[in-house]
Amino acid sequence: MLAVSLGVAWLVLGPLCLWLLVRGSTGERVAAVVTLMLLEGGTIAMGAEERPAPAAPAIVANLVASCQERAPVPRSAKVAHEIVLTWAAAPQECGAAEVVVRAEGRRLRLWLYEGPNVGSHPAALTSHHQRVFTLPVHIQSGRAALRLPMREKPDYVLTDGRTGRRIPQT
Repeated sequence: MLAVSLGVAWLVLGPLCLWLLVRGSTGERVAAVVTLMLLEGGTIAMGAEERPAPAAPAIVANLVASCQERAPVPRSAKVAHEIVLTWAAAPQECGAAEVVVRAEGRRLRLWLYEGPNVGSHPAALTSHHQRVFTLPVHIQSGRAALRLPMREKPDYVLTDGRTGRRIPQT
């Protein structure tokens, strides 16, 4: 709300101060300069304040302590208002997986990583990736699945980030 108020103040007071700098008396010019300095100071202070990091999605509490480190290959994807990725479950499947998502044009590239150190895997966390999610893995009938939340139904072609192959949609 503070940012909106500051923006409205700039929209109203900015042109008025500039007009007073050109056409105003000496006192009005001084008041216009002070007002512009206060607006600029407020803008700088607004940008410098620390913003809290977004909360990470909750990880399943009962993670398997002896799960194997691996990079599963998605076998299929179901696309609606979320993307449900599935793959063959390992004998000691981890309770959570890291998903790195990068949009490239109409392609949405997805990298999966499982292991005991989910969330701290340096190979998956590179600066050119757009989003990294740590999500719970659901295991049923020998298949592992996770749900990747989307704001709207995506119009992307889903591809595996490692192989570049398209992920079949069901």
